[in-house]
Amino acid sequence: MSTRIWPLPGNPNLLLGAYDLAALGYGVEEFVVSGTAKSYAADETADYTTRIVVCRPDDDAFNGTAIVEWLNVSGGIDAPAVWFMAHREIIRAGYAYVAVSAQEVGIEGGDNLVGADMSLKAQNSERYSSLHHPGDQFSYDIYSQIGRLARDGAIDSLKPKSILAVGESQSAMFLTTYVNDVDPDAAVFDGFLVHSRFGAGAPLAGGSALEAIAPAPFRDDPRVPVISVITETDLVDGHLLGYHHARRPDNDRLRVWEIPGTAHADNYTIRVGFIDNGAMPLEALVAAYAPTNELMGTSLSYTINFGPQHHYVLQAAVAALDNWVRTGEAAPTAEPLALTDDDTPALVLDEHGLARGGVRTPWVDVPIARTSGFAPDESAMSFLFGSGEVFDADTVRGLYPGGAADYVDRFTAALDRAIQDRFIVTADRAEILALAEATFPGS
Repeated sequence: MSTRIWPLPGNPNLLLGAYDLAALGYGVEEFVVSGTAKSYAADETADYTTRIVVCRPDDDAFNGTAIVEWLNVSGGIDAPAVWFMAHREIIRAGYAYVAVSAQEVGIEGGDNLVGADMSLKAQNSERYSSLHHPGDQFSYDIYSQIGRLARDGAIDSLKPKSILAVGESQSAMFLTTYVNDVDPDAAVFDGFLVHSRFGAGAPLAGGSALEAIAPAPFRDDPRVPVISVITETDLVDGHLLGYHHARRPDNDRLRVWEIPGTAHADNYTIRVGFIDNGAMPLEALVAAYAPTNELMGTSLSYTINFGPQHHYVLQAAVAALDNWVRTGEAAPTAEPLALTDDDTPALVLDEHGLARGGVRTPWVDVPIARTSGFAPDESAMSFLFGSGEVFDADTVRGLYPGGAADYVDRFTAALDRAIQDRFIVTADRAEILALAEATFPGS
């Protein structure tokens, strides 16, 4: 049975953002995809019918690269996690974006971190009644088949020159297994962005990736470039096996960027990304980034991570991977975050409580706050959102005796180093500096 695709008219169920994509030059369409998928764990096949959502610019604005995201289902809903955090770079650079309902939970419902069924069928049973997912052991081949449709120009008349596979969190664990065990045979994608994975990979035979306990380093010889972006939450053992168990040195097709001061999720995830259309007034952006202790209806005893670096570095990773695939110029390397030499390694912290090593950004090299990937468990999801604390006035005065001007000068120098090192894109420079000036205590 060949893979078939047809349009699904109407508005798709996918939380892309509260901004108007049409005003940004992008159209949004939903399609149904049907076929027969194989399992890589056993000699079996199964029929499936899933959906994809395509966000694309006009042909004259398309940069030639299609980003294919494995949607994240950890919250019981198909979530476009990479789009959510990196859509500004995706839109301004003219990528096409294809969101794939690759896993069973997103379509049929099932176990998830929040215990709620927000699957496609639960949200709109009539619209999605034709969908059928036979189980996650078939998700790898479903994803490959949709990647081939994109490559072959069968999706919305797209004719990409290259296609990138992306996924975050649980989806990144599936992509880890895909890179290691599926890609050598499938050979569909030109590069992988594995965002915020933990130490294990997802099982080939289906079942919960969140219960996997065996370390899964990336293979020694990836077929194509792989960039993995790792936060503090992902690196050190906690609710899930830490990525440090799966660390391996970079090679000619692997780059791992470990970012100090970051959490798996943060203010950008819940307050900024949904409204960030690239034209927000500065005061609105500052207000959205402001420290908060509110998380999904729960008032915490501390503020969640409010550092902006995760968002900006991820956008640089998208640009670096695309450039690597297009030109052959490898993405930059970064030293790993420093860990203690203990049976249970912890981050090595500086005098301000910020992690040493990793991808250096101005928020940790010229700090006015401590941000971390770790936090007390005070709600079902709080362990993913880290914590943050603005320095007191005496600390700020001691660090920057020249006041705001002193701070901005030093911040600018650190930012320009990060841009020169290609861990932040030049297009974000003006916004970052405006944020820095506006958020200095007393500004």
